[in-house]
Amino acid sequence: MADSTTQVHEMFDTILILDFGSQYSHLITRRIREFGVYCELLPCTQKISELGWKPTGIILSGSPYSIYDHDAPRVDPGVFDLGVPVMGICYGLQEMTNYFGGKVAPCDHREYGPATLSILPAGAADAQSSMLFEELSAESQVWMSHGDQVTAIPEDFRVIATTQTAPFAAMRHMTKPLFGVQFHPEVTHSVDGKQIIKNFVIKICKASQNWTMSEFIDKEIARIRSIVGEKGQVIGAVSGGVDSSVAAKLMHMAIGDRFHGILVDNGVMRHNECAQAKKMLVDKMGINLKIADASERFLSNLKGKTDPEEKRKIIGNTFIDVFEEEAQAIDDACVATGAAPVEFLLQGTLYPDVIESISFKGPSVTIKTHHNVGGLKENMKLKLIEPLRELFKDEVRQLGKLLGMDDELVWRHPFPGPGIAIRILGEVTKEQVAIARKADYIYIEEIKKAGLYRQIAQAYAALLPVKAVGVKGDKRTYEQMICLRAVETSDFMTADWFPFPYDVLKRISSRICNEVEGVNRVVYDVSSKPPATIELE
Repeated sequence: MADSTTQVHEMFDTILILDFGSQYSHLITRRIREFGVYCELLPCTQKISELGWKPTGIILSGSPYSIYDHDAPRVDPGVFDLGVPVMGICYGLQEMTNYFGGKVAPCDHREYGPATLSILPAGAADAQSSMLFEELSAESQVWMSHGDQVTAIPEDFRVIATTQTAPFAAMRHMTKPLFGVQFHPEVTHSVDGKQIIKNFVIKICKASQNWTMSEFIDKEIARIRSIVGEKGQVIGAVSGGVDSSVAAKLMHMAIGDRFHGILVDNGVMRHNECAQAKKMLVDKMGINLKIADASERFLSNLKGKTDPEEKRKIIGNTFIDVFEEEAQAIDDACVATGAAPVEFLLQGTLYPDVIESISFKGPSVTIKTHHNVGGLKENMKLKLIEPLRELFKDEVRQLGKLLGMDDELVWRHPFPGPGIAIRILGEVTKEQVAIARKADYIYIEEIKKAGLYRQIAQAYAALLPVKAVGVKGDKRTYEQMICLRAVETSDFMTADWFPFPYDVLKRISSRICNEVEGVNRVVYDVSSKPPATIELE
């Protein structure tokens, strides 16, 4: 059984991805997970001597920097002393070249787009070169995105692939398992990119393909039990969404009613949210749940506030106050009955939340206060348990299915912690919440009727702070506008707007304008992430 210090990377063969700031770094992580291999992404500033565990292989990501920039990130030499396979991608190749004494120089012009990779034939004594490109044809389309390129490879390296403009498009060390590619195999534009990464991970690193959610369940439950012990009490916020529900279910399976779920009704939840959550979590899953109705308190604190960041902070701080009060009541009840006091806090943090907080220069500039990453007040002194911290959304859904959860819950779209409040641009009032809530309910209902719900990663209706002239019956109206948002994404780090059939949009618009009091116009948001975010605030 795992002890309290056991981490997921100690239970599975793990590929370490060192992030040098590339916009594609998270894609490398996704690709490797798809092969059934566990991997973690850490900033390139990570010192190998301080890592505390040995990866099965290492990938050096790309970067927006030139290796000649004065503040360019540098690879830790310890990477090459571990004795594990290493592959550098784009900037990672250039940094490897620079470290081993080769030459890198600026291109005549930045290369961005497709290129044809010509794979050089490997000699009989050079099997590892062919292993990287195994199952590929002699030529393959790849995606380039770089301003510098290798002009001379280091001693003891050899070229294993070229393009018309990059004579050193891929290289490898003659005696050590060190590889580098100038292109980006992690993006879909590199036709055989997934196979190249798979060859490195499976054939060269020899990583075991045992990263499955069925394996994860037993190991995570054992880990939770070892951390909490036989008497420990755990509290956790539950929302009725898939992330917190899966985390709560895991915790309940591990320790039963010693897990105390708290659902805070903040007054800005979806239609009938609390009743549905109770039905799913308590009636169907048997989770020990307390529902705290603090809706009037939240709305009172939000009165007159219009700034998005201020609204988020008010909701976050009020949530913390309410949650701590409920937690204290649970703790008092535990002590009064002779049970152990509450010592642990469950959070449903996912891996994209973790990745977004990673930067080789430290925390990135705040785009908006995140509703998942963060914490309770320091004086609460609870130990954090995050059973989903290493998982992507699709992995959480797989986990939910294995745990026997209903499809309705497993495939439920994400809902932000601040709720409808950040989908009302401007002041949040009970009347505005009612408008946004009803419009959203109609929108989601029609999406489900059209059979499109699972094709969409997230959809919602937002209420805009503008009014427009309209006509209802024989009367002129001057009413508000609803903005519909729906996106396609696999990881929520990038997203494209969903191409609705026109007849579906027409039906949705007609129903909202006719059934929602105070609305006479509906628009559809056709912005991708980036540059837009999925939420409007």
